[in-house]
Amino acid sequence: MALPLAVRRLWPVPVFGGVLAASTLALILDLPWDFYAAAAYALYPVALQLPRARFVPTRAIGVLSAIVILGGALVGPKNWQAEQLGRVLLGVAVLGASWALGRAVRDRRAYTAQAARRLAETAVGEERLRIARELHDIVAHSMSLIAVKAGVAVHVAEARPEEALDALRVIESTSRGTLGEMRHLLGVLRADEPGLAPSPGLGSLSGLAERAAMAGVHVDLDVRADDLPESVALAAYRIVQEAVTNVVKHAAPARCRVLVEAVGGRVRIEVDDDGPGVRVLPGVHGVPGHGLIGMRERVMMYGGDFTAGPRPEGGFAVAAAFPYEA
Repeated sequence: MALPLAVRRLWPVPVFGGVLAASTLALILDLPWDFYAAAAYALYPVALQLPRARFVPTRAIGVLSAIVILGGALVGPKNWQAEQLGRVLLGVAVLGASWALGRAVRDRRAYTAQAARRLAETAVGEERLRIARELHDIVAHSMSLIAVKAGVAVHVAEARPEEALDALRVIESTSRGTLGEMRHLLGVLRADEPGLAPSPGLGSLSGLAERAAMAGVHVDLDVRADDLPESVALAAYRIVQEAVTNVVKHAAPARCRVLVEAVGGRVRIEVDDDGPGVRVLPGVHGVPGHGLIGMRERVMMYGGDFTAGPRPEGGFAVAAAFPYEA
């Protein structure tokens, strides 16, 4: 039986059938018998590899037992049935144990593979969400500024052509900056390309304030955070960027106060303005508000707190706080 067992993983069912037949014949003829040990060894890869619906050993073992008992009674030695019945039952138990072990290992592997697939799907979903947030933060801020300046240019084109020209220059520079950020984001997605520029961080907030000023929003910037991890600094920048973008879209001209503070392993961000305090919130008038959702998601990634709403004295306030590890 050694030769068939050597190829049991290549042809599991034929090998098992052949070994089982040989063991059964030895049992019927009262030859030296291995209690179906070889057959059980051949049955294990069958249980491991075949789908459950294609091979069910219960019926086969029942038929086998009947054949052994009937065959032994007909062609076996005298008093065979009484002497060998215990051996048959023990052999069947050995086969059942081999099948159960193989199915348990197969089910465990299937569960592990399914868990790995779900983990991969979750990772892909989270990465898509992260990319969507980055795209929204990059494009929404720039397009808001461009829309404001385009409107200014249209209104003053005839009466104040120089002011209209200034607005067009702002549109040009903002468009170029947005294209640069988009190229950087695409470069991050193409991990095989070297020489990527650093992601925006707290040092980029001054440029953000300058661009907001071009759209009529004066930003008072107060940054009290040094040496933040790159991912934390990027998250803080994007939150401030989206909050300032909302001010440009809904409150310009206005003044805006921005505070970014890191104390005791916790980042605190506050952005408030003195505008009318009206915002397009998620679900209002059928228009989904991705900005506030994106800010909340960024904060929740770090296990922090996020609030946004009108101020009692007028204007709108955004506040976020989340922990980080240095």
